[in-house]
Amino acid sequence: MTEEFFTPAIRARIVDFILRRKKFKDTDDDDFAFGIEKLLNESTYSAAYPIHEGDLHDGDNERAMLFKHWAAVRNFYKYQPLDYVKDYFGVKIGLYFAWLGFYTYMLIPASIVGLLCFLYAVSTVNDHPPSNDICNNYLNITMCPLCDHFCDYWNLKETCFHARFTYLVDNPSTIFFTAFMSLWAALFLEMWKRYSAEITHRWDLTGFDIQEEHPRPQYLARLSHIKKKTVNIVTKTLEPRPPFWRMRFPGVMISLSSVFLLVTMALVAVMAVILYRMSVLAALSIHGDSVITSHAIIFTSTTAAFINLICIMIFNQIYARVAEYLTELELQRTKTEFDDSLTLKIYMLQFINYYSSIFYIAFFKGKMVGYPGDYNRIFDSRQEECSPGGCLLELSVQLAIIMVGKQAMNTCMEMVIPLLWKWYNMLTVPEQQREAYNRWPRWAKDFRLVNFDPRGLFPEYLEMGLGHPFLPMGCRPSYLDRVLQYGFVTIFVSSFPLAPLFAFLNNVFEMRLDAKKLLTHFRRPISQRVKDIGIWFKILDSIGKLAVITNAFIIAFTSNFIPELVYRHVVSTHNSLEGFLEHSLASFNVSDYPEMYKPRFNSTTNICRYPDYRNPPGTFEEYKYAPIFWHILAARLAFVVVFENVVCVIIMFIKWIIPDMPFRLQEQIRREAYVTNELIVEQELRRARGENNDTASSSPARSPLRRMYSEPARSKNGHDVRFRLSGDNEDNVADV
Repeated sequence: MTEEFFTPAIRARIVDFILRRKKFKDTDDDDFAFGIEKLLNESTYSAAYPIHEGDLHDGDNERAMLFKHWAAVRNFYKYQPLDYVKDYFGVKIGLYFAWLGFYTYMLIPASIVGLLCFLYAVSTVNDHPPSNDICNNYLNITMCPLCDHFCDYWNLKETCFHARFTYLVDNPSTIFFTAFMSLWAALFLEMWKRYSAEITHRWDLTGFDIQEEHPRPQYLARLSHIKKKTVNIVTKTLEPRPPFWRMRFPGVMISLSSVFLLVTMALVAVMAVILYRMSVLAALSIHGDSVITSHAIIFTSTTAAFINLICIMIFNQIYARVAEYLTELELQRTKTEFDDSLTLKIYMLQFINYYSSIFYIAFFKGKMVGYPGDYNRIFDSRQEECSPGGCLLELSVQLAIIMVGKQAMNTCMEMVIPLLWKWYNMLTVPEQQREAYNRWPRWAKDFRLVNFDPRGLFPEYLEMGLGHPFLPMGCRPSYLDRVLQYGFVTIFVSSFPLAPLFAFLNNVFEMRLDAKKLLTHFRRPISQRVKDIGIWFKILDSIGKLAVITNAFIIAFTSNFIPELVYRHVVSTHNSLEGFLEHSLASFNVSDYPEMYKPRFNSTTNICRYPDYRNPPGTFEEYKYAPIFWHILAARLAFVVVFENVVCVIIMFIKWIIPDMPFRLQEQIRREAYVTNELIVEQELRRARGENNDTASSSPARSPLRRMYSEPARSKNGHDVRFRLSGDNEDNVADV
């Protein structure tokens, strides 16, 4: 076997496999006395890592080539050299950058359509009759107070800016863009399956079976006292079988209860932000009617969104510390199963953390507040109410701040913190040795870099001393950040049409920054072999299905699309929105206020208005829901049903007409399987006849497999593709 039989990445993976399982004690009194992780945790060793290949500015090595042609930001418009990335960093990181590049590429049409919809809204904002009615003030509408006792009556004209801003996200193009993004999500996953199939075949991952994966050393150590063994159906080796009720069940229950507790903490934080909004708005109202303007409402929503973002970043760190410990209790057999369980757990916690406040604004805020004479109260306090234009603007502000703010904070942390850590490591070196840095051996230079998380592409803290405890989440390349972003782009896209554009711009530069970090700031990670992106695909598929439901309900119940549609075609005699504002505001007699909640200020009129569809005072069943309310509710429910079914049927059609694997690739796989079988049959026949294998292998014309791998094939782009038997592949099988 030659020295170049294995690539450096595969060689490092083999060494890491041995080091993680090697016992360092001859006695059996300590089941956990094994592995390099234990020795690192006990400070027996300072670090364990594979070294990078040469310096960045030395053009004769693969690292320098990747730095020049892949990591440079100026190459943002070029294709990534994925095969070289896979060879240098391993399959798992190669697949991550392949998925990120494909996702960013697919964001281009979504960004263009979203930008066109936004430009349409900007160009027609002055043609929206309800907004014009609010800003012109010829109606002179007096609104009911926004809080008890201290708030005064106010004029609707004060929300002019708020109404104009709301139209930018609540206009006729919203429904088209929402349907487009639902179909885009389905098309993205279908096209990724085709692209992933090509990569999987090219990188020889099609035959990878999770049962072939060796059990984790931590799993074997915790089960070392178990006498009951089971035979692995693939490897035919004996493995310990943990008792379900005595070991697995308690661990799963502890994990579930802890996750439930963390979810409750996130919901409590959301409630605290809600109370903040109510308190600030009430405090501003005490100073008089001049402060209850659109600026005050936007100020309150914006500051609340920033506070929520800070809470999210804090909870992120708590989740990351707890999730790995809970996953260890579940006794996951392989590293793939462990990573999938950890991924699902942290994503579920992050989902609640990031999206709970947005779901509250979209579906609960201002929906069951009652009316001025009989508000539905919680702890004797009024609920939050939406402005006359609805809660869609506040939803957009919340979404924009959390999405854009999270991306900006993560980008800053990704660039600044690893660089500061690298400088700190250099400052710990004596000045005399620092001057001779260029003469240091490669391992000494890499020792001063930041250690890459052995969990790969999932950014969490490691309690075993392998990671840096001061390196926050988001400083490493991560599926989590991109999938959370994907949720913002799809689940709530109806309230923020520019979300795909911001995601595209972020990913274009993030992709190159991630590459630069891996090559310059981090030690070389251990190569990992995986079959695909794992459980992330199921999460993405679930997000796409959830997006259809949430966007249908946001359009139906949060925006003014359905009320305006009903008014235009049922109420209005001119098939227009003239008079819609007056129609959407109910009336209340100020003398009907209960004495204990009556405002301290006197109204200049006997009637104040509030957004709802109720009977006016002095009529039969006053303040009860008017018939038009039930018509609008029926229309909203009908829209949800029709929208979901139409979109789902189109999605099913898209999945049916797009095969998971390209036809050209299917033919190639069938051809390879046929030629492989022919070779086996030919070799068995020669063995049965007693022929010399050396003689047989020296006649290429008689071997169909060798003939196949010696003749060039023609690819789609016209270039010759020569198949070869790979000697440096870790499984020593045919590769392309």
